[in-house]
Order: sequence, then structure tokens, then C-alpha cells
Amino acid sequence: MKTTKTTKTMNTKSSLETEPATQVEQTTPQPRPSVLDQAGGTEGVIYSALPAVAFVVANSLGGMRMAVIAALGVALAIGLWRLVRKESVQPAIGGVFGVAVAAGIVWFTGSAKDYFLIGIWASLAGAVLFLGSVLVRRPLAGVIWNVASGKGDVWRADKRSRLYYDIATLVLAVVFGARFAVQQYFYVTDQVGSLGFAKIAMGFPLLALALLVVAWAARSSNKRLKAIGLLPAKHG
Repeated sequence: MKTTKTTKTMNTKSSLETEPATQVEQTTPQPRPSVLDQAGGTEGVIYSALPAVAFVVANSLGGMRMAVIAALGVALAIGLWRLVRKESVQPAIGGVFGVAVAAGIVWFTGSAKDYFLIGIWASLAGAVLFLGSVLVRRPLAGVIWNVASGKGDVWRADKRSRLYYDIATLVLAVVFGARFAVQQYFYVTDQVGSLGFAKIAMGFPLLALALLVVAWAARSSNKRLKAIGLLPAKHG
């Protein structure tokens, strides 16, 4: 009887000791994925650049038709490779669709440089959108970040927080504006090879730097809002 009671006591004590640990494990917040992780890691960045590289190389070697076939072939191969490795289907489909649309424009216009046309005008639209959001006092960097993080629009009540996000949004506007200016110049001067290089060099590397500024703005804003009581401070 004593042995049974002792065993029950030990089991109860053991469960009490392990339960808090389990709760701690369940409530431990998962680290936020980095900018590189969200882009699919190093492989994702390389995959996104390969169709443009294939297009430029094939165009210089065999002309426009070969360039279109090469870009589509590389995009399809990357998509199938992602599916075989059971990676996310969305980037694979999006990549193939984007290359297919760009290749279709080239095929329709008969001009190899038009492969980059969508990206050029998308950069202009991005620059105008980010700059305009600052002018109407709703900087998109702050809007997007705080909606995604579930903090709502409390940051807009603090002038300094708005300034942080104004700076981050203006940096994004400069990045997109620089993309447009450089690539539009190469487009007008018919420099297809330079267009491909500019698309890759001014793509993820510049965007990553801009997103670091956005992360700085968010961190500075959160610290400020906690200090003035608009966000609850974490304890422990």
C-alpha cells in the first residue's frame, strides 16, 4: 500500500514538474522569417534570376526566338524542380506565369527588349505609389507592416512613428524609382544585355536593403509607442 501511494505521489509530482515546461514550449514565439527566407532563401533568389539570364544569353547567341524558348524552358524546369522537391507551389506557378507573360509580349511585339517592359513600368508604379502614400500622410511601409503584424493603425497617433515610416517608405520609393530610371534608359537605348544585368543587380539586393530600413522603422516605432503607452510593454 505504501509503495502504491509513493508511486502515485511521484507520478503526480512528475506531471506537475513537466506541465509548466510543456506550456512554456507551446507559448514560445516562433522567430519571424527574414527577408531572405520570405524570398525562398538563397535558392529562391537564384531561381528568380535564372530566366532573365537565360533570355539575355540566348538572345545574344541565337536571337529573339531562342531567347523566348530558353526563358520559358528554364522557368518550367525550375517550377518542376520545386514540385519534385515538394516545395511551395505558389512561387513555381507565379514564376512560370510571369515569364510566360513577358515572353508573350516579346513574341507579339517582335522586340527582345520588351521582355523587361512589365518590370520597368511596375517599378514606376511602385515609386509613384510609395511616394504618393507619404504625400497623403499614410506611408505604405507603416500601413503594410502594422496590418501584417496585427498592430492596426495606433502608430499613426504618434508623429515620430509616422516620421520613421515616412523615411522607410521614401527609401522604397527611391529604390523603385532608380530601377525605373536605369532600366528605362537601357530600354530606350536598346541595350538588352544591360537590361538583364540591371534587372538582377537592382532586384532583390536593393529591395533587401530597403526592407532593412523598414524593419528599423518598425522597431523604432514599437519602442517609441511602448515608451509613451500606446503599446503594452512586455514584462519578464
